[in-house]
Amino acid sequence: MRAADVRTSARRVAFAQAVFVLAFASLGVRAAHLSVFDHRGAERGEAQTLRTLTLAPERGSILDRNGTGLALTVEAPSVYVIGRDVTDPVATARVLGSVLGVDRATLLSRLKSRDGFQFVERWVSAEQAERIAAAHQAGVGLVQEPRRIYPHHGLAASLIGFANIDGEGARGIEQQEDAWLRGTTRRLPVERDGTGRFLVMDGETTWGTAGGDVALTLDAALQADAERALAQAIQRTGARGGLVLAMDPYTGEVLSLAESPSFDPNRFRRTAYEDTGSAAFLDAVEPGSSMKAFLVAAALERGAISPHEIIDTEEGRLHVPGKTITDHRDYGPLDPAGVLRVSSNVAAVKIGQALGPEAHYEMLRAFGFGESTGSLFPDESSGLLRTWRNWKPVDHATIAFGQGISVTTVQLAAAASALANGGLLMRPRLVAARRAPGGPWQPTRPEVVRRVIHRETAEQVLAMLETVVEEDGTGRRAELPGVRVAGKTGTAQKWDSETNTYSQSKFRAWFVGIAPADAPRIVVVSQLDEPERPFHTGGMAAAPLFADVAVGQLAHQGIFLDRDAVQVARKPASAVVAEAKRAESQELHHAVAAQVASAEATTRTAPPASARPTAPAPTVAAAPPPSPAATGASSRPEAPASTLEITAFGDRVLLPDFRGLSKSEVIQVTAANGLRVTLSGDGLAVRQDPPPGSVVAAGSETVRIEFSAGEPTGAAGVAPGGRG
Repeated sequence: MRAADVRTSARRVAFAQAVFVLAFASLGVRAAHLSVFDHRGAERGEAQTLRTLTLAPERGSILDRNGTGLALTVEAPSVYVIGRDVTDPVATARVLGSVLGVDRATLLSRLKSRDGFQFVERWVSAEQAERIAAAHQAGVGLVQEPRRIYPHHGLAASLIGFANIDGEGARGIEQQEDAWLRGTTRRLPVERDGTGRFLVMDGETTWGTAGGDVALTLDAALQADAERALAQAIQRTGARGGLVLAMDPYTGEVLSLAESPSFDPNRFRRTAYEDTGSAAFLDAVEPGSSMKAFLVAAALERGAISPHEIIDTEEGRLHVPGKTITDHRDYGPLDPAGVLRVSSNVAAVKIGQALGPEAHYEMLRAFGFGESTGSLFPDESSGLLRTWRNWKPVDHATIAFGQGISVTTVQLAAAASALANGGLLMRPRLVAARRAPGGPWQPTRPEVVRRVIHRETAEQVLAMLETVVEEDGTGRRAELPGVRVAGKTGTAQKWDSETNTYSQSKFRAWFVGIAPADAPRIVVVSQLDEPERPFHTGGMAAAPLFADVAVGQLAHQGIFLDRDAVQVARKPASAVVAEAKRAESQELHHAVAAQVASAEATTRTAPPASARPTAPAPTVAAAPPPSPAATGASSRPEAPASTLEITAFGDRVLLPDFRGLSKSEVIQVTAANGLRVTLSGDGLAVRQDPPPGSVVAAGSETVRIEFSAGEPTGAAGVAPGGRG
């Protein structure tokens, strides 16, 4: 080869090398720029393998006053697809449709119409999740997301409500406490592996995103008993439905609220939304003659009548402009107690006339009618009480015996509690305490709204209401052997919208009861909707329901019925009644009783009844309830480890109260339930962390329990009643 040709070839090789070096240098500079200086390049790269899922946060738990789980959150698998990554839509639709039972054509249309993220099915079974994972379909993934469960199904469903599929409270306590329960949204990174499958990187803890817990004033055992009694009453009377509400008159705590018809919040989508509300809070209806108790109390308070005044019932007929008021028969002359005992409409109208429309209206408002109780329950009705200035004589007459006024059941219970506790209107309470994730329980405070009547007036009315339950009273079927009962029946005709008149065949039966009348512990309002004749009256339908519910309520407070005398239990008769609850309940009663005495001290110099001011006393906050820790060792019922119940839902466990157990007993219980524990000290368990009532993951979270040779003491975070 000639030298000129060699030199030419060398130049060509050198040029080619220079071009390749320059190209590689340019690519290197560009790669460095994209990866170091320009983050868009890195983001584009990650976008090919990474996705981000936004999931609902883990909602906090709803417990009853003793730590029983009423609404819990568990992890459940959900199936999703990312449309742009599905390589074979037809095959994917066939596989998913077969496993999930979804229409294939509909699913195929969804896959083709959206190229982004979408859920295919929420909360599938473990078996379905395994089958989908084994199918290895490109663009299809599984993610564990929180699912709300209600372990007792329909128990207190209308009060608890439900959370919708997106984890938002939609009814009841779930809606009322949604901001506290919900927590914050979770964002999970999802990475695609080399085969195109998606891997959820769920290594982060949910502790920081979880919502807080709520303990209700409700007692699950009492609730179950009330629902049983209501179901039996409906069957006995042929009623369309009904409800029964029990309240502590000194604290305003709702102890139980049974309603029928009900629903299962686990399957809320199968029930129409309007059928999932609580009638006790949302439905304002006419109360019938049950309002006569508050009429008499108002007239006595204002000095319009005296306790021994004789009222002429006009042979059972009284004409007022626009209407003739009648009684069932001629009751003759009656004193106020007799008016309540036989429920005379004529006498009630005459008492209302003596009181006057303005004073009558003001006293009804003071008892809480015509305004929300302030319970904070979502969409609570204020009822209907028109201003007295718009009353015609016939309006005033009918309001005296419970027509032309609409009230809610919770308003009736709160007003009756004012008669029971000495004249103070308490704000109804549904939430006993709240707890932030990992924190201690923070009890709520009983609250006195205002003084309605003086103690002397309340005591006089209670004594009169006792005659209603006597042999010749309308509420004699509410009698409890050995326990003094005060109450008032009501039989309200329902309005017929077709005829624009009151129906002669459809009634709402009421009974408002207080027991024991000499030392009130409970107020129970029972109502049955359209009971069939001859059970259509309050005395025949609602009074027996009161008696059935009151037996269980009093037994839980240590008061047992006897034919000859009341038996007051020194200790609980069963494991259901915890000594811790008893001690706390007594403390709460003492705290509010002290507040009652304080409020009375400001009114002892009040003028005579006839000249008393119309404005009630200002709102006074009751003393806070004692800390659950203050109940001490004696608060915990002694129970062997073998009887200590631990509730489990999948891998989630509701912690019981271990205090008072020995090391061997704790080990026995925790080992049987797969709980990891760390034990320190000797003697009996005195503290635990997380506290009782917490929901933990078995096998992954550790429960720390401290032992001491001394007496067990309350641990921070113990739920109301001394238990979790």
